[in-house]
Amino acid sequence: MVFILGINFPEAQLVKRTLTSFYGIGPLVSSRIMARLSIHPTAKVGSLANKQVLDLTAELSGMTIENELRRQLRDNIARLRDMGSYRGRRHAMGLPVRGQRTKTQTATANKLNRVERKG
Repeated sequence: MVFILGINFPEAQLVKRTLTSFYGIGPLVSSRIMARLSIHPTAKVGSLANKQVLDLTAELSGMTIENELRRQLRDNIARLRDMGSYRGRRHAMGLPVRGQRTKTQTATANKLNRVERKG
């Protein structure tokens, strides 16, 4: 088990898959991090040297990920709601925010955006 930012990862797991398990890091960002640290795309977590794990941890700790990113999104939505902007009112009512159609098909938007608006 390899310990990265407080989470244990199995040694057989790919590094790219490990990085994408963090909230806020997708496939493209994980590929760029691996390229920057010169880690092979098919490398497994167990094959990383100790220095590479430390470099990876340092790189991730400098990024806005996990709870900090969630808090930032929640604060942005709260700011929009407090201002009373159009987008803020749409968030508060639980309606689609980005111009989607509302005559039909709002159930999906309500379901997907439910967690995001709570604050």
